[in-house]
Amino acid sequence: MPKNCFNPFNILEFIGLNPSLFLLFVFLVPSVAQAKWFRYTDTAMTTPVELEFWADEKSVADAIAKDVLAVFHQVDRDMSRYREDSELSGLNRKAADDPVQVSTGLFQVLKKAEEVAVLSGGAFDISFGSVGYLYDYRERKQPSEEALQARLGHINHQDIVLDDKAQTVFFRQKGLLIDLGGIAKGYAVDLGIEHLKSAGVRHARLSAGGDLRLLGDKRGRPWLVGVRDPRSENRNVVVLPLADLAISTSGDYERFFIDDQGERVHHILSPGTGKSVRGVQSVTIIGNDALTTDGLSTAVFVLGPKKGLEMIEKLPGIDAIIIDDQRMMHFTEGLAPPES
Repeated sequence: MPKNCFNPFNILEFIGLNPSLFLLFVFLVPSVAQAKWFRYTDTAMTTPVELEFWADEKSVADAIAKDVLAVFHQVDRDMSRYREDSELSGLNRKAADDPVQVSTGLFQVLKKAEEVAVLSGGAFDISFGSVGYLYDYRERKQPSEEALQARLGHINHQDIVLDDKAQTVFFRQKGLLIDLGGIAKGYAVDLGIEHLKSAGVRHARLSAGGDLRLLGDKRGRPWLVGVRDPRSENRNVVVLPLADLAISTSGDYERFFIDDQGERVHHILSPGTGKSVRGVQSVTIIGNDALTTDGLSTAVFVLGPKKGLEMIEKLPGIDAIIIDDQRMMHFTEGLAPPES
């Protein structure tokens, strides 16, 4: 069995994490008369959004939460491929004809997407939308082989031309379509954290689906973040003590159906085949910002355990946990137990 690989499914907590990554100092915090934890939930970008933070009073907390949750609805209006009136949909309609100038936020996400695409050798490719729209997971619909082959050539991130100076986007071929489902939620989480910081919040937890970011610690204690068992909604295979970090998980259980042949058809598609990636059940990435961890979790899922870990080990400040289709866990050196 590889060094950084084991079967975790007979335990609930993975202990012995690298102290250099997770050591947190406990300190006394003076009490504040009315201060407490405030919790809010919403649904945006087709996923649950959860916010928890420490504030002095309810009226102040309510106003802060309103601004933070509004971020997710705005990003959805800008970057959803399901909305005909979104900025992204307009880009998909026009960018093959002429360069299209886009907002600063959208351009930032596109730049990060290109960075992860190059880093992963194209394993992460937002032009997978050229094929992705042929799938409907609620209706259990997938494309025929003929339809897939007719669209597959449109998946090529190198045909997305970004002009930094003009802040424009151009598609080198007609039929190419962008889908930001693998990275936009991470951007929204980061933006929400920036709103919290601007409002003076020092301790918070903000998540959108599989993307989570922690602001500070939990007032003297680490936040405990569970990595879900991909085949059980109510069970964690790892519980990590974290603070001031981002963590993103991509799994084959998020949007899927079982087809007539008994195969799991899920939303993480291989840019090379246009079909659901095999060999991995979930990937969790830990880093400093959710925009990066969101993109990397999809890239590693497509690359698989061996190539995925090789890529992540080269990136400072980034760690990964991969659960493969044999229910084995693989993890980076930064998460390895210290040697006795």
